[in-house]
Amino acid sequence: MKNPVYINSIASISPLGTTREEIWNNYKTNQHFIEQHDFSGSEAFAASLTRKQKAEVENLRNSESRFKGLDNSVLYSIFSARAAFKEAGWEKADSIGINIGSSRGATQLFEKHHKEFIEKGKVGVLASPSTTLGNISSWVAQDLRTTGPDISHSVTCSTGLHAVLNGVVWLQSGFADKFVVGGSEAALTPFTIAQMKAMKIYATKDLKYPCQALNMEKKHNSMVLGEAAGVACISKNSENSIAKISGIGYATEELKHSVSISANGTCFQKSMKMAIGDLAMSDIDAVVMHAPGTIKGDEAEVNAIKAIFGNELPALTSNKWKIGHTFGASGILSMELAILMLQHNEFIPVPFSSTSKAPKKLDNILVNAVGFGGNAVSILISKN
Repeated sequence: MKNPVYINSIASISPLGTTREEIWNNYKTNQHFIEQHDFSGSEAFAASLTRKQKAEVENLRNSESRFKGLDNSVLYSIFSARAAFKEAGWEKADSIGINIGSSRGATQLFEKHHKEFIEKGKVGVLASPSTTLGNISSWVAQDLRTTGPDISHSVTCSTGLHAVLNGVVWLQSGFADKFVVGGSEAALTPFTIAQMKAMKIYATKDLKYPCQALNMEKKHNSMVLGEAAGVACISKNSENSIAKISGIGYATEELKHSVSISANGTCFQKSMKMAIGDLAMSDIDAVVMHAPGTIKGDEAEVNAIKAIFGNELPALTSNKWKIGHTFGASGILSMELAILMLQHNEFIPVPFSSTSKAPKKLDNILVNAVGFGGNAVSILISKN
């Protein structure tokens, strides 16, 4: 990147909390937020929002009549976007672009309408418009009263970081001065859980930490699904910024299987090298990994990191052992973790991982994400 892009604010709603202080305090403990849940008679591990958070989302839903028919993925985005917008101090009249994506979109509403169709042979008038992926950015734009471009997309699990890529490119091109970027996922539904179980990647063992992300000795897959949304305000203005994006990288690799990447994480190697650019490898202090908790997924990413860093590895960490895999929102939550570690100058390790060791300093942190289809993204987050 010729010029950095600045992060003016970031906000999220996840099992970790909703305020910066609450989220950071929860990161500093060895507690996780994964529990057994009943999905239509089928038990499964998941990380859901707290009862208080769910009540706040319902208050938002009931605050305006037009919100009543919205999917939770949209409401989570509005909730987070309002907080990020307020923290950034942006004016609603500004021409601001929005790109908030989702891997699955309006999962809960879609399943509800499909069930109605199977049972009654018909659906409600708003079934189609309320389940389109474009709902998310469009409704955030309506709520914030922005006048710039509204973009929604799905690049599966790398969706959130692809939104960051898009925002950076719009800013670097001069077509926009400000962008709201992020990802949202509200996919804790029976059908989605069943899909994950069908791929034999879901956690089944009732361990102290059900999701064993970054445990390189594990003998079983341990992915767990979570729900969340994360939104960042980015611009070319460094004033009052909390961190900066100093590098971006992306890559796609040829797949041998629809849900896997190569054993050496070729796409990760390419995306990380692109994001690092001309910096020395020793300047990269830590990597917030995608690390979904699957055997092959974790190994491929670690192998990619070893391939480009050699024997001097940066510190490695992940947040999925705490909050599960939040699909399209996961990259933004990882970026939030990177920003918090830079702000507090403190590394958050994975307590059961021998791979997760604290670095000597924290100035530059890589954030990784990859999705079905071999689409990897790496974002380099640096102190101002």
